[in-house]
Amino acid sequence: MKRRSILAVAALAAALCAPLAVQAQGKTLKVVPHSNVTILDPIWTTAFVTRNHGYMIYDTLFGTDLAGKVKPQMVDKWSVSKDNLTWTFTLRDGLEFHDGKSVTSEDVVASIKRWASRDSFGGVLAKSADSYATPDAKTFVIKLKQPFGVMLEALGKPSSNVLFIMPARIAATPGSEQIKENIGSGPYKFVSAEYKPGERLVYAKNEKYKPRAEAPDGTTGGKQVYLDRVEWVIIRDPQTQFNALVAGEVDIVEQPTFEQYASLKAQKDIQLVDAQPAGLQYIFRFNHLHAPFNDVKIRQAAMVALGQEAHLKTQVGAPGMFTFCKSMYPCGTPFASDKTGIYTGMADPKKAAQMLKDAGYDGTPVLLMRPTDLAAIAKLPLVAKQQLEAAGFKVDMQQMDWATLVARRAKKDAPAQGGWNAFMTAWTAGDILNPLTMSMMNAAGDKGWFGWQDDKQIEDLKVKFAQSTTEAQKKQIAEQIQLRAMETATHVPLGQYFNPAALRKNISGLVPGGAQVYWNIKKN
Repeated sequence: MKRRSILAVAALAAALCAPLAVQAQGKTLKVVPHSNVTILDPIWTTAFVTRNHGYMIYDTLFGTDLAGKVKPQMVDKWSVSKDNLTWTFTLRDGLEFHDGKSVTSEDVVASIKRWASRDSFGGVLAKSADSYATPDAKTFVIKLKQPFGVMLEALGKPSSNVLFIMPARIAATPGSEQIKENIGSGPYKFVSAEYKPGERLVYAKNEKYKPRAEAPDGTTGGKQVYLDRVEWVIIRDPQTQFNALVAGEVDIVEQPTFEQYASLKAQKDIQLVDAQPAGLQYIFRFNHLHAPFNDVKIRQAAMVALGQEAHLKTQVGAPGMFTFCKSMYPCGTPFASDKTGIYTGMADPKKAAQMLKDAGYDGTPVLLMRPTDLAAIAKLPLVAKQQLEAAGFKVDMQQMDWATLVARRAKKDAPAQGGWNAFMTAWTAGDILNPLTMSMMNAAGDKGWFGWQDDKQIEDLKVKFAQSTTEAQKKQIAEQIQLRAMETATHVPLGQYFNPAALRKNISGLVPGGAQVYWNIKKN
């Protein structure tokens, strides 16, 4: 009898504990990010996966909603002087870093300065700024040399590089160096002890985080956290990602391959959610430092050689998931323009071959980097190699994983010494809405974005854009900048596409916006 009683009690205890175990499991969200994560500094790199990591642990002064409107986040209130030269901001109550220290105005100013040293938009703000002041712990003041009408758009920029606020001692790290600590004031804490590069990243709920009262919208509103833990599981093989999602071993796959969408739609437990409804744009980026692309005429020849159709049909293929757009600004957005100079968006190998001959191309090979583990991009370099070779270029395509490419593209060495000539990537529409948000139009030389174009005309026009007071003026100057960017071949736009995330149907609350964010999510 005694043995039966013990077994009965054990069975009852197991039955009672089962729901708790299920509930505990439901508090952990498992996400397959679109690529491996090896760089954790979201200011040092523009890589989207690092930006997404940034949104997990840091907060921002302002955010941008899905309609493109800038709204306060860490800021409570602000004012502008009558001459538009002094901006005063007050932080909201309850802001605290993960190390227990309060967020102060000094932390904010240090973070702004570091961000401005790396970001295109921030660089224009820095040129307009005269000084920064911190009259008290919650107030910071930006004094300008001349009006900067896009102040809030700069401080609330939703995508790479995002102005994430860090402790002043960490933000004191030069922009040319990566930070060593990952401490923010955002909705999650980074669990550094469980970080395994190439395997997983772990985030724990920040119990002290005080979300805003507004509903979440884009990168604005209340960052409510309903989960105790989020794990980013690194799975490189697309089929293995698919199998893990269908089996319920993971909850979200950020970027399925385009070939998988038909099968995903047929799965009863899977849903597709487009977190970037405005789409993305593919681009081909030149390295302006080294031959052969240190010659503008050779860059122009490559631009004419590269057409959009073959790239989009080969990489995306799925009907309705891509669209042609020769504008550097996304089609359907305010500054989109068909004034693109020599660039038509159509491949013209004969014309490119003649341009290459006229430029005196000596056969120097183009070292083109190809990421083998990033399915949304992996086919593009194969097409680019064919298009360039059809025009007479010699192409040395070197294969590597995306994390290696992200690290290598930061090297200014000659291609033979570990550098590069070209790579291909994608940007969300929010990243390239105007010339100040677009990294490829950062033409500040050594201080610019990877590729390091040095063009004073582009930089001067960007300042004029920032000082414009009417939408008509902004559109006119944006067109001028695009024409100059096409003339100097900053990069090549290769069309737009859509890449919805795949989620288990028990996941709800994914917020559409310019970035993949993981607050507001529930797991039922």
